[in-house]
Amino acid sequence: MSAKQRNSNPTSDDPDTPPEITDAWIGEADLYRGEKLVRRGRPKLASPRQLLSLRLPPEVIARWRATGPGWQTRMAEVLKKSAPK
Repeated sequence: MSAKQRNSNPTSDDPDTPPEITDAWIGEADLYRGEKLVRRGRPKLASPRQLLSLRLPPEVIARWRATGPGWQTRMAEVLKKSAPK
């Protein structure tokens, strides 16, 4: 499996010609504080949720969905409370 490659297109046919510096080009640049790359966007969670494939009866899912938006979070809270110690 190959690593992710950044999509970079050459800005000029001549490798000795520097690229034109535009506001868009600066907006896409990486930001460093010292030697540390500052990541943009939402920060990583300390304990992210894990994906799990679980087969449940359709009527159970229908009853949870009928409780409205946020039903998956409420289901996770009930499972957390009833988890074995």
